[in-house]
Amino acid sequence: MVTRTVLSLSGVTALVLTGPTAFLAPLEWGGGPLTVDALPPFVYTAHRGGALEVPENSMSGLMAAFERGTAQVIDADTRMLADGTLVVLHDATLDRTTYATGPVHLLTAREWQHVRLRPQRHVPGLWRVERPPTVTEVLDRFGGRVMLMLEAKDPESLNRLSALIHERGLARSVFVNSNKPWVARRAHHLGLLAQLWRSKRQLRSDRPERWASFVDVLDVDHKAREQDLRRAVNSGVPRVWAHTVTTPAQRDRVLRLGCNGVITDAPGLLSRTPVKGARKAARRPLGPLNQR
Repeated sequence: MVTRTVLSLSGVTALVLTGPTAFLAPLEWGGGPLTVDALPPFVYTAHRGGALEVPENSMSGLMAAFERGTAQVIDADTRMLADGTLVVLHDATLDRTTYATGPVHLLTAREWQHVRLRPQRHVPGLWRVERPPTVTEVLDRFGGRVMLMLEAKDPESLNRLSALIHERGLARSVFVNSNKPWVARRAHHLGLLAQLWRSKRQLRSDRPERWASFVDVLDVDHKAREQDLRRAVNSGVPRVWAHTVTTPAQRDRVLRLGCNGVITDAPGLLSRTPVKGARKAARRPLGPLNQR
């Protein structure tokens, strides 16, 4: 039996759900994979699994984010190897997050088996040394059990990523993210959920209403000017989520300006910190936050 805690503007409600042992039952459990239609009105996304709380883009970190249940979407970055294999890593090189060095795109799948993540000092707790996962491994572990957000760091990988998602029946369960509008449009045409992220600088001149026909999530920089965030919120794109939020004050600001989700390195911190002034700032309930 699982207790799901639901935070709303009127208080806290505990719902008792039944589900498989050791995992939270998704809202659509029993009826197929969890999809975008099951997301609550306000969404927490664990950025790289929650990079201030777990080792970023690691299988153990992603699993911890899933089991803790403090986010409804789990984010990971994707890169393509020399032989077309898609792997999970943020940077174009191995230098920052692994014990190896050099460009990711020069490796083969066989060589990838020998790469090991280097634990970051700022992450609390003890974590085992492990290989970064492949995208196939992430989809097979989490696909349909939680919403995923996969950023296609290499645009040329989009067709391969699309095939992996469609082969598993996860087209409504995975957001495909990019900073490039043409990649988002291509993802939409491939039948995927398209997400487009934009920086503070880009938002100053963006006209996001031009993307409303093909973007499912507009992913905006929380540091952007108030007028730029409001323009994004009023663009017609159905979901406007702010990145990369790390404090309750940052979350409360973007919520007050109308964003309906945050992409955060600290989902645990935000999920246990009430929204300040929520009764005045928002007219819709905050979301279910799944907690053990």
